[in-house]
Amino acid sequence: MKVVYLTGWNRSGSTVLGNLLGELPRVVHVGELYYLWRNGVLRIGTNTSCGCGETLSDCPLWSRVVDRVAGADPAQAARRIVAEQRRHVRVRHTGARLAEVAGRRPRPAGVTEVARRMIGTYRAVAEETGAEVIVDGSKYPAEAAVLLGDAGLDLRVLHLVRDPRAVAHSFARPKQYLPRMSAARSTGMWTAINVASDRIGRAAPERYLRLRYEDFASAPRDVLGRVLRWADLPGEPPVGPDGRAVLGVNHTVTGNPDRLRRGPTTIRPDLAWRDALPARAAAVATTLAAPVLRRYGYPLRP
Repeated sequence: MKVVYLTGWNRSGSTVLGNLLGELPRVVHVGELYYLWRNGVLRIGTNTSCGCGETLSDCPLWSRVVDRVAGADPAQAARRIVAEQRRHVRVRHTGARLAEVAGRRPRPAGVTEVARRMIGTYRAVAEETGAEVIVDGSKYPAEAAVLLGDAGLDLRVLHLVRDPRAVAHSFARPKQYLPRMSAARSTGMWTAINVASDRIGRAAPERYLRLRYEDFASAPRDVLGRVLRWADLPGEPPVGPDGRAVLGVNHTVTGNPDRLRRGPTTIRPDLAWRDALPARAAAVATTLAAPVLRRYGYPLRP
């Protein structure tokens, strides 16, 4: 089974890119699957809606998947899964998970349980949908590291990055169920998650691709074509040379509220942040991200 795992920080285009990949034949985009148990079963997350518009518990796909994976007591299973996620696959755990894959340290039983649940969920989705490829937009590099250790999985890790000043501007504008975040906090998370994602690339370069949001937004068809060739995905890029695409219904667990939109859409660069981001916020984001800005091709002065 093939899984394309999206990693990187939020507001970097993972929702729209994942939904475009989900338009390909035999490919399904599940959004941020990490939150299925927290949001869909325990209902303690920020959003309980599936991309199809139903609540996750009422969605025909996710209700069947949970039944398959969780057994007779979904709430008990969900509490156990959420506890293991917190204990083993947060960003700071990425190095330890990679060390286990490389054989430098033994894998704890809790990590084995995380891997078993993840792969079991992927297989349940594949069986329910007939998909051959799962696109998981959870963006937890430690989860990607866990999956690297499964020899029966054809894993590809797509690392999405976006200029941290643009991300800071996006977080300054709250969206529906996504709260506002300061430039300092968003850039601190940006740096930590991207540096951790880089470690995946060094550990498994043949299964890793880094993609800048700005390149994707400027030439979506060309860049998406590159992604399809790298991941060996079927079909043609589902977006025209002019950046226009038509999005159908999706079953994303969570993600940007734009995932709820369907129909015609146009992918284009968003450069409003260059004028709208306050100078102080831009300075904070630049300072915190400076050690890795040039690694991704971003200038210190935008």
